[in-house]
Amino acid sequence: MELIFKIIKFEFSNALRSKWILFYFSFFLILSFLMFNFEDETGKAVLSLMNIVLIVIPLVSIIFGTMYVYNSNDYIQMVLCQPLDRKSLYFGLYLGNAIPLALSFVVGILAGFIFTGANTEGIAPILILTINGFALTLIFTSIAFLTAIKFSDKAKGLGASILIWLMLAVIYDGLILFVTYFFRDYPIENIILGISLINPIDLARIFFILDFNISALMGYTGALFNKFFGTSLGVLVSSGLLILWFVIPFLFGLRSFNKKDF
Repeated sequence: MELIFKIIKFEFSNALRSKWILFYFSFFLILSFLMFNFEDETGKAVLSLMNIVLIVIPLVSIIFGTMYVYNSNDYIQMVLCQPLDRKSLYFGLYLGNAIPLALSFVVGILAGFIFTGANTEGIAPILILTINGFALTLIFTSIAFLTAIKFSDKAKGLGASILIWLMLAVIYDGLILFVTYFFRDYPIENIILGISLINPIDLARIFFILDFNISALMGYTGALFNKFFGTSLGVLVSSGLLILWFVIPFLFGLRSFNKKDF
């Protein structure tokens, strides 16, 4: 445990000196400040932010995490020359990468909200937004680590990471439209529901919308979740699946890290 904290402290201090982390924080600070200033209702501003968060956070987390692993190869090899536990090293590297990213987002959003002097009555949706963003950061960082460890070649690993993001953020919506249009005469609710389970971005959106019961913005998958599980159970199911989306890639990444010959 002491080793994990030492690695986290070292990586965290490096991250704080990174211009990318500063830019990431500034992006969400300015964005949230402008959104809360131009929107009279906090709820509308949060919805606009949510649409951006669902695209930006997965993209940045998976690319930043992938590049982080490749750029840390020499450091990893040096540390592994010592009689250290690989599991502790992996935990330290992962948390040292994910925590600065997640905190940059959370602090940026909350600071932008506070600087506008907005009504604190609207804090609930903002907290849900930050929880979603935090969760997506952990999920896509774990996917990034798994991808980078599986592919020794940097170009292949980065390409695979970008392809994963494209499939989950862009191609997925087209797949849902394709299935619902061409098979509209068949009972495909269970199929669509199953497809939605394999996309953490859609699960995060469903979690946010169900929590506030915004029926107009549920979309087809959100409406199915509401139909099959109801609002309260739907929130629990979507949040539970998001946890699985973090745990499974993380454990597979840890397993690959333990076996990999650096």
